[in-house]
Amino acid sequence: MQIKYFELIKSGTNHDFIKYRRVAVIGSLLVNLLVLFGAAVWPGLNYGVDFAGGTELQLKFNKPVEAGDVREEISKLGFGEPTVQVYGPKEENQFLVRVERIALLTRQTADQAAASVKQAMPAMTSMRFDPEVGDKLDFNFKGPVDEAALTAAVEKGGVHVKETRLLSARESADREYTVITQGPGDKIGTSLRERFGQDSVDVVRTEYVGPQVGKQLRIDGILAVFYAMAMILVYVGFRFDFRFAPGVVIALVHDAIITLGFFVVSRHEFNLTSVTAILTVVGYSVNDTIVVYDRIRENALRFKGRPLREIINLSINEMLGRTILTSGATALSLVGLILYGVGTIQDFSLAMLVGIVSGTYSTWYIASPMTIWLEEHMDKQRAIEAAKPRKPPKGGQPVIAAR
Repeated sequence: MQIKYFELIKSGTNHDFIKYRRVAVIGSLLVNLLVLFGAAVWPGLNYGVDFAGGTELQLKFNKPVEAGDVREEISKLGFGEPTVQVYGPKEENQFLVRVERIALLTRQTADQAAASVKQAMPAMTSMRFDPEVGDKLDFNFKGPVDEAALTAAVEKGGVHVKETRLLSARESADREYTVITQGPGDKIGTSLRERFGQDSVDVVRTEYVGPQVGKQLRIDGILAVFYAMAMILVYVGFRFDFRFAPGVVIALVHDAIITLGFFVVSRHEFNLTSVTAILTVVGYSVNDTIVVYDRIRENALRFKGRPLREIINLSINEMLGRTILTSGATALSLVGLILYGVGTIQDFSLAMLVGIVSGTYSTWYIASPMTIWLEEHMDKQRAIEAAKPRKPPKGGQPVIAAR
């Protein structure tokens, strides 16, 4: 019995991918430059709380509400221009709200509260307030104090208290109490309930990230991408040949920038999940490129003496069916997440879909042409070296290299 296999791409197919390499590289370079300009200058990335710092709230309404009305109400609270985005399907009436502040307390109001506590409780030894941490005050006392009395003293200083609790109570040591005060999330929730009804809105989630922490996370995200590419460069260099490595890394940089371009154009929030998407795209893209490079190495041994251009084109055609099937199967799974996912899952899936398309393209039109150009450059350098006059022997005429 003869087993028949389905062939998506018929064997013997010979598309000339290398023919359009100059057009593809120039076009890709222009698109990459536009994306970098958009990310750095205009319109810029829509940084999430992870990178920009601030307070992010997930709100759920029990009735249809317009994003513009939510934005208008929050704008009255003095937090600057808030960002309000629909979260998930529109019929679920959920929104992501981001404001740049993470604390309502200022140093002045914190000092006023400390002065009020010191007056009411002379046993207080110190007070600590850090606006990077959020709306809370830490008090140290020589001994135990009544938490209700501490709450009353702080509120007398003009600060609304949500909770007071003991942090540490070791013998022969100061007692430390923390006072949690009303933050931006509480104020926003209260204001929206007054506008739309007491039972109309629920604050599902609140996150706080200080600006310094956000800046450090942004730097760490960039470094993570660069470290991944550096390790891939080393791996490809040892696995194949270092003349192949630059093409792989350039293709990966291209894919990372194109995925970044999705966030620039779509204005979807760029956060730590977005960095994860870029790293996943880099890993997926290099997998396809490595498979093609492996076939190039095999064909280079089989067809010794044939130009590298022909070997690369032959190898891409031989792996064309495998590339399309693998990328297509992955894309189909992402389509399901895009249709039925919400929030960060949907953003991640969309970015991955863009990255997969870009990774398939870059294997054919970025990595391979770079390898050819590097090989041609090395051949020219060898020809120049061979054409140089050799060092003449003592008392003799210069010796010209044979051509």
